[in-house]
Amino acid sequence: MVPMHDHPGEWASTDPVRLLAIRDTPLSVDEVLRAVGDDAAGGTALFVGTVRNHDGGQDVSALGYSCHPSAQDELRRVAEKVVAEFPVRALAAVHRVGDLRVGDTAVVVAVSCPHRAEAFEVCRKLIDDLKREVPIWKHQRFSDGTEEWVGAC
Repeated sequence: MVPMHDHPGEWASTDPVRLLAIRDTPLSVDEVLRAVGDDAAGGTALFVGTVRNHDGGQDVSALGYSCHPSAQDELRRVAEKVVAEFPVRALAAVHRVGDLRVGDTAVVVAVSCPHRAEAFEVCRKLIDDLKREVPIWKHQRFSDGTEEWVGAC
């Protein structure tokens, strides 16, 4: 345990990064929420990204995610950067790869922090950095037969 402040209840485990994964199986919001449970946290924020039925004015008929072999390492780098910058009690992030349907869960991130405002800010930073920096690409197919890659270099 590492003391974060003066109160013993504010001690944090040595690694607040509790769960990081890129999976080709369905994601569990409950698993991510359990991973960030912390009795010293006053706020927990959760973001769930789902596959929507449209994008850019077009109907989405199918969608798939793929990733670079370095994606898991980049996910850890992003998580550790967030933890170093903010008072994070616990952090978790999982992203799905493979073929998904409309309504499927694509990504779940959660953080717990000493206070509510921090939790919201950190959760937003985590998902934004994940989407911007982790090499995971979305391949959308539209009902008119066209398709596009999103996030691909």
